Amino acid sequence: MLKQITEILKFKLIDTKSIDFTVANILVLVFALIFTSVILKLIRKVVTRKLSTDDKNKFISVFQFAKYVIYVLVFIFILHSSGINMNVFITASAALFVGIGFALQTFFQDIISGILMILDQSLHVGDIIEVDGKVGQVKEIKLRTTRVVTRNDRVMIIPNHKFMIETLFNWTQNNSTNRENVTIGVAYGSDVNLVKQILINCAKSTEGVILPESIAVLFEDFADSSLNFAVYFHVDNGMNSPKIQSDIRFKIDQEFRKNNIQIPFPQRDVRIVTSKEN
Repeated sequence: MLKQITEILKFKLIDTKSIDFTVANILVLVFALIFTSVILKLIRKVVTRKLSTDDKNKFISVFQFAKYVIYVLVFIFILHSSGINMNVFITASAALFVGIGFALQTFFQDIISGILMILDQSLHVGDIIEVDGKVGQVKEIKLRTTRVVTRNDRVMIIPNHKFMIETLFNWTQNNSTNRENVTIGVAYGSDVNLVKQILINCAKSTEGVILPESIAVLFEDFADSSLNFAVYFHVDNGMNSPKIQSDIRFKIDQEFRKNNIQIPFPQRDVRIVTSKEN
């Protein structure tokens, strides 16, 4: 019985000078593909265990592509081990693969960056971010690109690899609120305590400002022409910060006029020196 099984396994399906392919090679190939499939399913299960439904679907779509590539590599390796010369195929395809590789380099950078963003949870839909000096809210994270809507309601399509190679400011990484400020200069001789109280009151009474107990006023500098102050406050939505800051400035200007507090403008003394010719 054992002898018959051995003969079956050694039966040559293909028998040439360069190729020697037996039934045993077929069984090894099938076993290798099944084993690879089990390992890939285990990896997918472990990676997607803690991901949200949306992120899980994104990862699975990329994983499907990677899975087929791995199957092809396993198939080629088994055939090569069985005596089939794969070098001719690889050599003939090398130039094509190099050209495709250069063409798809940025494409795969974006996809890999998208996978890393999904896995490490560094960016979420709804986050307010700053990229290249532009502030916007993340609306959609895809495998290759991220869609961001700016304060001017313009859509930015950002390649994901940009987040890996450049600095990204995530305004809502720590919490959902943002800290903002408004700066103002007053004339020398002004009542600084009154200025402080006015700034606090203006910030507290403005719609959109939250956590009124955290409002703080800092006396920042003795400048050339003014005493510089800044009032710091929290807003619940950083996308509305420019409007909230504008409303506070309107109120500050109104209160300063009521209390005769002057907002100075830079002044310079210019001396003209003339020389008398002898």
